[in-house]
Amino acid sequence: MAKLKELAEVIRSKNAGPFEITFDIIFRDRESYERVKQEGILSRDLMARLYHLPLESVLFFGYYDAALAIKSTIVRPQVSGGVGDTDVMACQQHGPLLEVEIPG
Repeated sequence: MAKLKELAEVIRSKNAGPFEITFDIIFRDRESYERVKQEGILSRDLMARLYHLPLESVLFFGYYDAALAIKSTIVRPQVSGGVGDTDVMACQQHGPLLEVEIPG
């Protein structure tokens, strides 16, 4: 087992407008990328569970082979800058992804 943070070069989150957050996971090598992709652990379902959202709030989840990357976009639980928002730029929302365990 390895944690996603051990396999990926970059794991980040950021605003995708005031109502969405996007996540990028970029791998340092094809072997790590293919390992994660083939295991199928990362998915729309996992994003929904990690962020306590209904599945329909995961707007996009996809693999981009040419960049050795995975991208996902979710509906923000709080509008950016709105009452109760604690991360206006959404740059601290990737935390739950760091500890995802990948078999292999």
